[in-house]
Amino acid sequence: MIPYTVNIKLAARTLTGALNLQNKTAVDWGWQGLIAQGCHSSILIIDPKTAQTIQVLERHKTNVVKVKWSRENYYHNLSSPYCLRLASGDASGKIIVWDVVSGTAHCEIQEHSKPIQDLEWLWNQDASRDLLLAVHPPNYIVLWNGDTGTKLWKKSYAENILSFSFDPFDPSNMALLTSEGIVFITDFSHSKPPGSTGKKVYIASPHASPAHTKPAPAAAPVPTGAKKALNKVKVLITNEKPTAEAVTLNDCLQLSYLPSKRNHMLLLYPREILILDLELSQTVGVVAIERSGVPFIQVIPCAQRDALYCLHENGCITLRVCRSTTAPEDSVQELVYDLRSQCDAIRVTKTVRPYRMVICPVNENNAALMVSDGRVMLWELKAHTGRAAANPSSGLSPLYSPVSFCGAPLGPNQKRIQDLSLNSMIGQTLIAGEAPPPSSNQQEVQLKFLLTGLLSGLPLPPFAIRMCPPLTTKNINHYQPLLAVGTSNGSVLVYNLTSGLLHKELSVHSCEVRGIEWVSLTSFLSFATSAPNNMGLVRNELQHVDLPTGRCFAFRGERGNDEPPIEMIKVSHLKQYLVVVFRDKPLELWDIRTGTLLREMAKNFPTVTALEWSPSHNLKSLKKKQMAAREAMARQTVSDTEQSSVESSVISLLQDAESKSEISQAISAREHFVFTDTDGQVYHITVEGNTVKDGARIPPDGSMGSIACIAWKGDTLVLGDVDGNLNFWDLKARLSRGIPTHRGWVKKIRFAPGKGNQKLLVMYTDGAEVWDTKEVQMVSSMRIGRNVNYRILDIDWCTSDKVVLASDDGCIRVLEMAMKSASYRMDEQDLTDPVWCPYLLLPRAALTLKAFLLLQPWSGTFTMDITQVDMKSVLQDPELSLLQRCLLVSRLFGDESDLQFWTVASHYLQSFAQARQLSVSKSEEAHAQSEGTHSSPQNHLDICHDILCESSYFQKFQLDRVHLQEVKRSSYEHTKKCADQLLLLGQTDRAVQLLLETSADNTSYYCDSLKACLVTTITSSGPSQSTIKLVATNMIANGKLAEGVQLLCLIDKAADACRYLQTYGEWNRAAWLAKVRLNPAESSDVLKRWAEHLCSSQVNQKSKAILVLLSLGCFYKVGEMLHSMRHFGRSALFIEAFLLNLFAHKLIEAAFLDYARLLRSLGLREGAALWASRAGSAGQQLMEELFQGEGAAPETEEK
Repeated sequence: MIPYTVNIKLAARTLTGALNLQNKTAVDWGWQGLIAQGCHSSILIIDPKTAQTIQVLERHKTNVVKVKWSRENYYHNLSSPYCLRLASGDASGKIIVWDVVSGTAHCEIQEHSKPIQDLEWLWNQDASRDLLLAVHPPNYIVLWNGDTGTKLWKKSYAENILSFSFDPFDPSNMALLTSEGIVFITDFSHSKPPGSTGKKVYIASPHASPAHTKPAPAAAPVPTGAKKALNKVKVLITNEKPTAEAVTLNDCLQLSYLPSKRNHMLLLYPREILILDLELSQTVGVVAIERSGVPFIQVIPCAQRDALYCLHENGCITLRVCRSTTAPEDSVQELVYDLRSQCDAIRVTKTVRPYRMVICPVNENNAALMVSDGRVMLWELKAHTGRAAANPSSGLSPLYSPVSFCGAPLGPNQKRIQDLSLNSMIGQTLIAGEAPPPSSNQQEVQLKFLLTGLLSGLPLPPFAIRMCPPLTTKNINHYQPLLAVGTSNGSVLVYNLTSGLLHKELSVHSCEVRGIEWVSLTSFLSFATSAPNNMGLVRNELQHVDLPTGRCFAFRGERGNDEPPIEMIKVSHLKQYLVVVFRDKPLELWDIRTGTLLREMAKNFPTVTALEWSPSHNLKSLKKKQMAAREAMARQTVSDTEQSSVESSVISLLQDAESKSEISQAISAREHFVFTDTDGQVYHITVEGNTVKDGARIPPDGSMGSIACIAWKGDTLVLGDVDGNLNFWDLKARLSRGIPTHRGWVKKIRFAPGKGNQKLLVMYTDGAEVWDTKEVQMVSSMRIGRNVNYRILDIDWCTSDKVVLASDDGCIRVLEMAMKSASYRMDEQDLTDPVWCPYLLLPRAALTLKAFLLLQPWSGTFTMDITQVDMKSVLQDPELSLLQRCLLVSRLFGDESDLQFWTVASHYLQSFAQARQLSVSKSEEAHAQSEGTHSSPQNHLDICHDILCESSYFQKFQLDRVHLQEVKRSSYEHTKKCADQLLLLGQTDRAVQLLLETSADNTSYYCDSLKACLVTTITSSGPSQSTIKLVATNMIANGKLAEGVQLLCLIDKAADACRYLQTYGEWNRAAWLAKVRLNPAESSDVLKRWAEHLCSSQVNQKSKAILVLLSLGCFYKVGEMLHSMRHFGRSALFIEAFLLNLFAHKLIEAAFLDYARLLRSLGLREGAALWASRAGSAGQQLMEELFQGEGAAPETEEK
């Protein structure tokens, strides 16, 4: 027997079932590592690692349509701790911001009464993390403060807005998907609403160009038969979709920016995914489904690699990865996404269909699929080394796994975590002109999906529920709070209410379960009735189920075919007898212990409308008699000599009693039940052994209608009728008192368990009430439409102060007696599996844990008391460098800003260190020069970091991109844009070719021809240069910025061009130009100016500025800035990771001292002492403070 503790106090909780159609889009996987999912008006919080529901939030009155976790890209400390914050919007337009751990609402927001279309937390500026952008139908976007609920601004648009997407690289850009097309906004800011109405784009057909002048594409002429045939051929030949059969945008399912590369967007149609390059507004890639394939529902683009997770209508999730273009000669025609892995589909029926999938944003290698029946399937992507079976026809290039761990090359005997994240499973997509990696040290990998967790909900209602017998002092050692739920398909689910998990699912019946009665703590009787035949007769099934073994047998044997339906079954208090009541047939009385029929009542027996067993019985007196008999027997055997004096009659009596007690240890006690007939007369019947006696009859009460139910406990008997009257009888005082509730038919009444607990639960068609029968007054009430929006199907007590309700929204709720649905506190819960989620800890505890995991140099070795097995061994591995440790811990904590900072920092700290070793000179200049040359090709930052990447790699990527744009261009506008880009990139020959393509009837023909001449004849002679420079300056002064910048680039004055761009506020463009055209020293000047601009108070993006400075190798400045921003933990660890003679001592001392203070405030005293000892003279003082009150200081390793 497994020992377990009994939790007598059950937490209020909700067991959820199938989803509503409106819940389809309400799911989100946060950086915090948890999934939030809307189910009717509740929100489930699911831990995907252990597949258990750890919280259910209840406050919405209507269906939840959107949920969004807040972003975690800020520095965490005691004043801004790790916390679980979630925003949810419902169908009535209400938005609630939750504190998930306590289950309470921070604030509630209401603007209009239509369903919220989209929600997103703003993540871009350092000032406030509370800003929430929402789409209120039909056409408003509103920015809210999610902490106080105040409205900051509101803006309306001409069309209905369906959803929006932010540009992950530039937060001032966003795109709205509207019913007509796409609206691009370029001036989004949190301080004021966008000024313009945005740029409208209509998509005529997947391959034609979006143009702003075109009317909606319906105006296109309908092609004739011959033309259609030609178009089909065209599809076969060129892969171009015919423009005439235009696709309007309203079947566009989704729009999102690609987080893996800048200025790319994805549009999803049921049968294809389009990748647009926004600089050209041109399709550069198509993922199409062949005719027999399964259409798409949803696609999620990844950030770490250029890959797409696609969800299909059969519930299959596929992963497509962008194909590498290796040879520069292969002119790439378009971006190709190869199918690399797919998971199993589900069986789709009318009620079971896939709704949405979500991807883990931290590691991007876990997916969760939400199914409409309430199931959540958790898939994990695994990489297997080894080659694929040689299949030359597939043409897939192999995928390689990077040989590094947490951003650093793997040590020879270093432990690593397999499949930590997507970018540690597959290497970068190669771009043209880049050498493929030497195959020796790279392993080829295959990707597979593995199902690692499954959560299933309740089946569809209706339900019949019954709680097992209550907890008593006798059964406390082996009691389990089990709830039996009978379902419409004939199975019985047994839930353990301590954990809220399914204990057993038993397939008992072949038709809908009508009722359940427990006969012990581990067995129950359940009955089901089939649909009636034309004579109104049914097949009755009454089954006895034993839980531990799962054995179930027909309790009434062969009986049950073609008889009137069973109305109810009632088990006596001592679980000895069972009454089975039929609709038009006299009742049956059974002995449960032997399974025998004691009595089938006569034909003239009255029709039963309600029945209840009496709690009184003579078991105690029988037991007393038996004990007395035993004692006497024992006495008699002792005194054999005096046997003669004992009267023979007594002896026979004792022997009789003894033999009886030997035959059956269980005595048949006398029990009673009462029932009412159709006239309201109350009958009283006594059962003892196998004798049944008719007792007194009480005439009907004139004030009551037809009696529907009876409840009896102690000296109180309560009757409820079909008109909503309750009649309370006090049997001791012989008083009765009738109370009209005016709530209609009383469906069910039940007394609460527990001695002297006289609370009564009453169920009506429109809700429920709790009454106190001692005072005869109502304690609490719930009514559909007033305080809840679901109908109650069944009702029971689960403990002496909690009720359990089954409702028609498919949920079963355990509520306090007040019957207010409430979320529970997470820390009161009993979870079966331990959950790793630092966000659930108190703020101090989470930060202590983090400091503890990051650095334990005070003990020399790393110890871990955290029960994550593979994590544990890796974190204890002495080979793990500090940078790798920082990266790993930020992944474990799902800390977005930490992860970004340490990824960039570890990359550049390593690459500059390599460069320094290689260069002879130690000066900064030399190492700045060597940056581009020495970094090996595999070690560049992923392109998703955009401007932060190495210049050489960034240039290659941009050239590759222009090449693709050139292949795809389809109009003069496109050609002009391509030529402009080529000029900026310094590809003059190619640009001239494009300029000369301009046709003679174009208005710009003359201009373009002259430009071509100019570009070819530019020589570096002084006068021509100065003229061009003058012209360029004048152009810029007169508002032609782009043209002036082009001219400056022609004469290699790109540095001036960058300066002009920055003066006119085009910071991103300037940074781009600096990366592709300038030498390291000049480019670093431009970027430093940009970093200063980012730090200014109007922009307030210091965290981005820090990343820019890291990519330039200005580590000293970074250390200073981190310290001035009070990011003490980060600054101390950063300096520690880069302890070279570059940092001034003052800064080191200040940083270490502040980190020591931080550790002291977290209670890590030894750690504080270590850092203080390294902080020079200032640290001495802290050391003295630390060790003054020896006793008072808290223990080091407090968990």
